[in-house]
Amino acid sequence: MPTISLFNNIVSVAWVVTFVLAYITNVENGSSLVTASESQSVLELESEALINSGWWNENGTSPSYLPGVTYDIAGSVTEISLRNRHGKGRIILEKLDFTCLPNLTRLDLADAQLFGRIPPEIGSLSKLTHLDLSFNKLTGQLPLSLANLSQLVRLNLYSNEIRGSIPQELGSLKNLVALNLSSNYLSGPIPTSIGLLSNLTHLHVSNNQIEGELPLSLSRLTQLVELDAFSNKICGSIPAGIGTLKNLVSLDLSSNNFKGQLPSSLFQLANLTFISLSFNKINGSIPSTLGHLTNLMELRLEANQIGGSIPPEIGNLKNLLHVYLNRNQFSGTIPSEIGELKNLTHLDLSVNKLEGQLPPTLGHLINLSKLYVSSNQINGSIPLEFGNLKNLTHLDLSFNKLVGPILPSLSSLAANLNYLYLSSNQINGYIDPDIGKLKELMELDLSHNEISGMIPKQFAQLQTLRLLNLSWNYLNGCIIPIEMCSAAVDAFPAFDLSHNLNHPEIPPFSNIMACNYLTGIIQSHPTCYSFQDEPFEGIKDLYCDTGITACTDAPMLHQVINYKIKIILPITIFLALYLASFSLALRHRIGNRKVQSDNRAVKNGDIFAIWNYDGKIAFEDIVDATEDFDIRYCIGTGGYGSVYRAQLPNGKVVALKKLHSSEADEPALRKSFTNEVEMLTQLRHKNIVRLPGFCLHKRCMFLIYEYIERGSLFCVLSNDVEAVELDWSKRVNIIKGTAHALSYMHHDCNPSIVHRDVTSTNILLNSKLEALVSDFGTAKLFDPDSSNQTMLAGTHGYLAPELAYTLAITEKSDVYSFGVVALETLMGKHPGELMLSLSSSSVQNLLLSEVLDQRLSPPSNRLVSHDVVLVATLALACLNAKPKSRPTMKQVSQQLLTRKGVLAMRYNDITLGQLMISEVYLDAGSKISTSEIIDISCD
Repeated sequence: MPTISLFNNIVSVAWVVTFVLAYITNVENGSSLVTASESQSVLELESEALINSGWWNENGTSPSYLPGVTYDIAGSVTEISLRNRHGKGRIILEKLDFTCLPNLTRLDLADAQLFGRIPPEIGSLSKLTHLDLSFNKLTGQLPLSLANLSQLVRLNLYSNEIRGSIPQELGSLKNLVALNLSSNYLSGPIPTSIGLLSNLTHLHVSNNQIEGELPLSLSRLTQLVELDAFSNKICGSIPAGIGTLKNLVSLDLSSNNFKGQLPSSLFQLANLTFISLSFNKINGSIPSTLGHLTNLMELRLEANQIGGSIPPEIGNLKNLLHVYLNRNQFSGTIPSEIGELKNLTHLDLSVNKLEGQLPPTLGHLINLSKLYVSSNQINGSIPLEFGNLKNLTHLDLSFNKLVGPILPSLSSLAANLNYLYLSSNQINGYIDPDIGKLKELMELDLSHNEISGMIPKQFAQLQTLRLLNLSWNYLNGCIIPIEMCSAAVDAFPAFDLSHNLNHPEIPPFSNIMACNYLTGIIQSHPTCYSFQDEPFEGIKDLYCDTGITACTDAPMLHQVINYKIKIILPITIFLALYLASFSLALRHRIGNRKVQSDNRAVKNGDIFAIWNYDGKIAFEDIVDATEDFDIRYCIGTGGYGSVYRAQLPNGKVVALKKLHSSEADEPALRKSFTNEVEMLTQLRHKNIVRLPGFCLHKRCMFLIYEYIERGSLFCVLSNDVEAVELDWSKRVNIIKGTAHALSYMHHDCNPSIVHRDVTSTNILLNSKLEALVSDFGTAKLFDPDSSNQTMLAGTHGYLAPELAYTLAITEKSDVYSFGVVALETLMGKHPGELMLSLSSSSVQNLLLSEVLDQRLSPPSNRLVSHDVVLVATLALACLNAKPKSRPTMKQVSQQLLTRKGVLAMRYNDITLGQLMISEVYLDAGSKISTSEIIDISCD
């Protein structure tokens, strides 16, 4: 009996131990001791939660085996991965009941077309280690319940639309290794609790609206490998405690508001391979301890206020690939030690105060592809050692004090050199024929130098050249070789020969097709092209075969003169007949209207009701209102006469454009006046100035306009106070109004009307700052069935480049001028310098936010940012050198009305180059350019 009792006791104890061990095992596995039926109930809840979410629409799929879902051995959900769900419809994150998924460890919904907000219930996923919701459209704020995910190792919310601040509570995620909150709309400061994440190796908070200073607690993150906080509003100085981050490999704090000096502790981080502190307000100098960063591969300090000299210790950084020190205040000479950086591919030292000569050691950088040293005070000549830079594709030495010839220093760069900018120096001598060796050259700018002689015929060998600027030099004689005309018409889409000796009349940025300016003479007489004895159309000695200086063959010259007579005489006769017929028609019209006016004449009558101001009573009203055109009422003068402000007896205010009696005898000015009357009497559009009346009496000629209160767009932009009043929304509306007016003229009038002088001075602003197009003195009816040849008209700086080689009227010349005005409105000044260099990489790399009017704060509203970027994109498209590649004004107008999407980037990150290659979808499925356009977000 005792034995049996003892046995029973042992069995009982064994059962108890077994039960306890089973309970402990289940607790350690994260589950409670449940019955089979309870376990089945949990699985059913999980399955029901997944199905009810609506995330899976596959027919016939078992609820227990949904695609992208991983189950444990018991059938419980442990992972959900729907990454890259392209083309399967949007899903709402909130529709999944996270409280029913107690065993979920991994949730990967990157680029899964998620919408909605992050629900607080997500905090119930106590076993979650990986949460990736990046590349979606999630909105709302970060839920505080995220702090409950104590097992979380990686949290990625990159590229959403999450707002609000970063919660302090995230500091409780002690196991977190990687945190990515970049590209959202987060504001407020980085919480000090971030320093509690002692295991953090990757911290990314870039492309937000984070403010305040970097918290000192960041220095506790000693495991940190990457710190990325660029494109925010972080201010203050870079804390010295950053030197404790000994494991840091990549540091990007660019595009913020940092100021103060560079902390010396920064240069003790020997593991750094990437530093970007660009686009801040950092001052001081670079310490010599820069040489300690021997692992550094990229150094970006551009667009700050850093001064002093470039430390020679930079030569210790043998692994450097990219160095950007441009747009600072560096002085002194370029250290010769920089030639030790044999791996360097990009070096930008432009826009500083560097002086002295270019060190010959730069020629040791055999892997260098891009070298920018423009806008400094570099003197001396280009070192011969530059010929060793066989991989160089971009060389910009413009705006310095360089002397001597272009070659032979660069003659051996034939293999890869695409862009060569040497403008605004003191380079002299002739252009060496060896220039023809640069066979890959696409753009060459030698303007504003002291180069003399002729263009060598070897230019014709540069088949890839698309821009050539030789303006403001001392080129003389017969400067365009016939080889350029005959062999390279397509290879020279644009060139500028203006402001050279004996050639002041050559327009800037012509096209090589100006070789056809002689209307067939070159083709008919290919052996004689120098018209020194009888210059053709005012262009003397412009075209010649190299070595030929005069036409010595008298019979040939006789043929040329006969040819000119055959071309010019019929045109002259046609113009004379046209002017005579128009004059008779106008007299007849005025005569009829005079009879109507005399029949209606009433003292102080409403002169807005009639169109003829030759009547005595109406004329007296004008004289009385201006006190016989007293200078006190004059509000502007010009080559045509003066503009007066007059208040009529009925209280209405008008503007009078009066042609002085001496100028009324000038046929051209009289023609301009009558032309404006003819055009404006046909036009009815809210964005075109009205012409209520006119007087074309032989003793007094004036036009009567509605009075536009705020004057011209040019004047408003020129006044700092008024320009600030003209905010981004108003500027966009001005551009829209101008586009709608031109679209109406081009596409809704029959025949269509080409303005031919679209400028900021001819865009008037009313009291509501709305745009009205004015000054139709040079406007022209467009007949698509005729050649539409006419005399050149317009304003320098707004003329389309094709007008240099053709006088045929097309709407596309107005489109180009509109592009200039649109860009001018956004920039607050004429974009002349920018237009000349649009194809250069230095300009294309400019941020749009830097180019726009700095008197205005950046647009804070997303929709306004969208409109600004859209207008800039359209403006650049309108400035295309090829007329056929420009959009029509109807396309521009419709695009501005529909406000379709633009480049999918943050406003502060968009460069001009990206806008120039982006596409805008227009009516009928046509496009302006070549890359996908979607949406824009503001900073």
